[in-house]
Amino acid sequence: MPGFHVEHFGCRAARADGEAIGSRLLSAGHSAQPPQQADVVVVNTCSVTAEADRQARAFIRRTHRQNPAARIVVTGCYAQRAPQELAEMDGVAAVVGNSHKALAPAIVLGLSAANSGTAPRAEHAPTPQLLSVQSLLASGMAGTTPSNTPIYADDRFAHSFLEEAQLTPGAQTRPNLKIQEGCGNRCTFCVIPLTRGPSKSLPREVVLRQIDGFIAAGGSELVLSGINLGRWGRDLPAHATPAGPTTLASLVRSIFHETSLPRLRLSSIEPMDWNAELIGLMAEFGGTRLARHAHLPLQSGSDAVLRRMHRRYRPWHYAEKVASLLRAAGPELTLGADVMAGFPAETDAEFEETLAMIRALPFGYLHLFPFSPRPGTRGWALHAEQPVPPRVVDERMAALRALAAEKTLAHRSQFAGCALAAITLHTAEAPAARGRTEALTENFLPVEIDGNLPANRLLRVRVAGLNVAGTLDAVDVSESRAGSVIYAAAAELTCA
Repeated sequence: MPGFHVEHFGCRAARADGEAIGSRLLSAGHSAQPPQQADVVVVNTCSVTAEADRQARAFIRRTHRQNPAARIVVTGCYAQRAPQELAEMDGVAAVVGNSHKALAPAIVLGLSAANSGTAPRAEHAPTPQLLSVQSLLASGMAGTTPSNTPIYADDRFAHSFLEEAQLTPGAQTRPNLKIQEGCGNRCTFCVIPLTRGPSKSLPREVVLRQIDGFIAAGGSELVLSGINLGRWGRDLPAHATPAGPTTLASLVRSIFHETSLPRLRLSSIEPMDWNAELIGLMAEFGGTRLARHAHLPLQSGSDAVLRRMHRRYRPWHYAEKVASLLRAAGPELTLGADVMAGFPAETDAEFEETLAMIRALPFGYLHLFPFSPRPGTRGWALHAEQPVPPRVVDERMAALRALAAEKTLAHRSQFAGCALAAITLHTAEAPAARGRTEALTENFLPVEIDGNLPANRLLRVRVAGLNVAGTLDAVDVSESRAGSVIYAAAAELTCA
């Protein structure tokens, strides 16, 4: 069978896109292989920073050098933002922007058929209908470069939503179900509205059908993800569901009422989208079926910087949302955030406001980024006018990393002696050789458990303490292997 490899870059939602492409290719009879051996290599790119672009280019060059016969298909945000640039790279056979991502499996299959000289079997055709690269070109849906590398990208995003094949607990114990695509927030620094298009939502009935299939396949924890997850449903017609308003909170309640999913986790949600109804669900289901874990992008703790960023909240709004979530979920909540250093014209005093806010809030982890000017955004022009010197950015990143490490250590240390719900993961070779199993607690803490256990097992663990790597050491104290028994007790934090 023809072999393929999908290389993932970027966020959870982007990874869901790549996994969907891979699932379609598997269903068409292709086999997953390392990039050095694959006939077709799909590079699923990110473009949120210049570093993300560089990593994708480096992978393409390395793949072409190690496997010159491979047909490389580049998709994702970088492919949408700068398709010509990628199409001119050696080894690239096609560039598929996010505007045409739903057609990516068909394009890959067409390239594989061209390589092998055989036509794909009709019964293996993915959705949408299998089309050859040649027919797509003839239909006017793509362009070419001077090197005749086809490009599928435009600003209409008519084929942008790539619905996943049925999710199962396979290579990803806790797979992402992407239920929302695109963003219209227009933050000054962000290229995503240009590379993903406007917000689109997966219909409620499709979401519930996916979850039922995941449960039937033995799944235990599912992560809802999206480019702007909190805006799910706002583009759907008012009559789209008989269950009531099409909001993320209404969807989550439907999942709990209409499916038997043991645990649901929500990925990143903008601060202003944590409304009273969604926070109320954390109070009602947190620690039992809803993970006590909230990721609220912060970016900056300075009011002035947030205004220049065109963020739709102020520091006090953010603090109020955190306080509400803590009241709902309790001290077990693990709070995460994205923080940026070096936004154009950021002063020392404004950066100190960010540090002060981080110190004041109970963050369990931080994702840290230096500002990266992206072509086509207002931030690109602001950077040209008032850049923060690279040396200053490096100093601020170092200060943020030190503070983030301090916050993470303090948050994890408080759970020593506590019993927490957890799910076992696919364990890496090193800890498995030491007789340990990697797991993740319901409130998003990494743990290593004594003993070798299979992935996707729900259990309760008692935390002994932190190891030198900052991971929690724990033992399995489950009273039953039945998820219902474990989760009936999971809402209580039991500490020695």
